[in-house]
Amino acid sequence: MSTPVQAPSGRPPAESAGRRAIWLSIAALAMTFMLPLAGLVMGVFALVSGVRALPRLREAGGSTGVAAGGIAVAALAIVLSAMTSGMQLYLMDEYSAYQTCMESAGTVSAQGDCFTQFESAAAKKLPPEVVEMLGSVQP
Repeated sequence: MSTPVQAPSGRPPAESAGRRAIWLSIAALAMTFMLPLAGLVMGVFALVSGVRALPRLREAGGSTGVAAGGIAVAALAIVLSAMTSGMQLYLMDEYSAYQTCMESAGTVSAQGDCFTQFESAAAKKLPPEVVEMLGSVQP
């Protein structure tokens, strides 16, 4: 079994810190679309990893592009997941009723009726522009 290459300070090389930041941020962005709260948490980890990698890369004389890209993607993931999580919390009751309706819907037309009910319930809470966008991305 081999041991990983360590920098003289006992830390892994700076390049791996930059790569870690970008991979964490890509994972955070992917998690944002599956589980927004998990994407938010992972985005914070990616952001911290990228910020910590920047001085190490500068100190080592390496390129900071990967770490900076990781920071940018992590920031995007944090914003998207925060907006998605906020919307889910805001429409929690409507979404719960939609899920209950979908569980009992046996046909495609019944599922369409469930979405219509969800859309009308959400329209009472949301501005008309958001409801129009929601109508164009029917599940």
